Amino acid sequence: MAEFKALEIVQKSPNSQVFHLRLNNPSHRNALSHDFFAEFPKALSSLDQNPNVRAIVLSANGIHFCSGIEVKYLNSLRSSSSTDHGRERERLRREIKRLQGAISALEQCRKPIIAAIHGACIGGGIDLVSACDVRYCSKDAFFIVKEVDLAITADLGTLQRLPRIIGYGNAVELALTGRRFSGSEAKAMGLVSSVFESKAAMDEAVEAIAEGIAAKSPLAIVGTKEVLLRSRDMNVEQGLDYVATWNSAMLPSDDLKEAVSAHVQKRKPVFAKL
Repeated sequence: MAEFKALEIVQKSPNSQVFHLRLNNPSHRNALSHDFFAEFPKALSSLDQNPNVRAIVLSANGIHFCSGIEVKYLNSLRSSSSTDHGRERERLRREIKRLQGAISALEQCRKPIIAAIHGACIGGGIDLVSACDVRYCSKDAFFIVKEVDLAITADLGTLQRLPRIIGYGNAVELALTGRRFSGSEAKAMGLVSSVFESKAAMDEAVEAIAEGIAAKSPLAIVGTKEVLLRSRDMNVEQGLDYVATWNSAMLPSDDLKEAVSAHVQKRKPVFAKL
C-alpha cells in the first residue's frame, strides 16, 4: 500500500474488511495541507479499488480531528507570478476545483465512509465530514464553520452539503455566525448520528458498526450509497426510475441467492469480494 505524508491507512486485523483512513498531521492539528489535497483522492481511490475493503472509517491522529485548511497553504493559493488578471483568475478557479475534487472523492468512492470525529472539527473539517456517509463524534468534539472569520465564502462543499444534512435554516445560521457548536448540538441537528462519552468508546462502537456494514452484501451497500447520492439531486419520480434501472441490473446476483439461503438456513451469509 502506498506511503503517505499527511494520511495513514490502517487495517486493524488481517481478516478485517474495515480499513481506517486517518488524517496524520497531529502537530498542526491535522490542518489540511498541500500534501493532504494531493494524497487524499489517491488514498480513497486505492481503497475503492481494493476488493478487501468493504467499509472505511475516516478519523484522525492526535487530539483534534481537523483544524481546517492550513493558513500557509491558503496564502500560497493567492500568490502568482502572472501579471494577467484573467489568467490568474482562471488558474485560481482551477485550483479551487482541484481542492473541491479532493473532498468530493469521498462521495465518488463506492465504499461507505464513516466519519469518527473528536476534538476540533473546523472549516475544512466540516467540508470533509459533510461529504461522508455517516458521522459519529465523541463528547469533546466541537464544530465551527469558520470560513467567514477568514473573509472567505466556504467553497469546498459545506454550503452545498450541510443544508441537506441539518436543514437550510441551521446551516445558514452556522455559516453566517461562524459560532462554535458542540457534539450534542450536532446530534440534535442531525449532523452526527450519536455522541459518545470518550474517543475510546466512539472508536469501539464505530468499529463494530463498520464491521456490521462490511458483513452485508457489497453490491447492496454500494447500490444503496449510489442511489442515495443520485436521488439527492432528483425528484421522487426520477429517483424511483433510477433505482428501478439499478436493480434491474444488480438483482440477478449471487448475493441475493446467498442472502436468502443464509436466512433459510439460519446462518451468516458469506458474500464474494467486489
